[in-house]
Amino acid sequence: MQVSECMTRDVQVASPDDTIQQAAQIMDRIDAGVLPVGQDERLVGMITDRDIAVRAVAKGRECDTPVREAMSGEVLYCYADDDADEVLENMGDQQLRRMPVVDRDKRLVGIVSIGDLAKKDERDSGEALSQIAQPGGLHAT
Repeated sequence: MQVSECMTRDVQVASPDDTIQQAAQIMDRIDAGVLPVGQDERLVGMITDRDIAVRAVAKGRECDTPVREAMSGEVLYCYADDDADEVLENMGDQQLRRMPVVDRDKRLVGIVSIGDLAKKDERDSGEALSQIAQPGGLHAT
């Protein structure tokens, strides 16, 4: 099965020039914790609710801080025609719950989550989720 068969196609995108408050409002409206960041039809980053909390709010940044100052610029993505099993394995290895999906011209066409892939194969998604959920940081002990 290809990723295109199980991904979510209706994806909201933030601009690097949007404020973190605008990004948070979009996340609230669509009930999501992550937004792709796009500019000129290209994926340039990802911003999560955790990015907003840790990279902006915890450092005393204002709500008008541009998304570009809190987003992750290094984006791991997959192609719409990639094999879903391989993407699921990669998500587990990289400890990702969601991954943007691009076409061969690298234009954003969707987003795929462990939940999307779980509909396909519960056993494989369970293995990936157990890799993603590995403890880390100060609370790991």
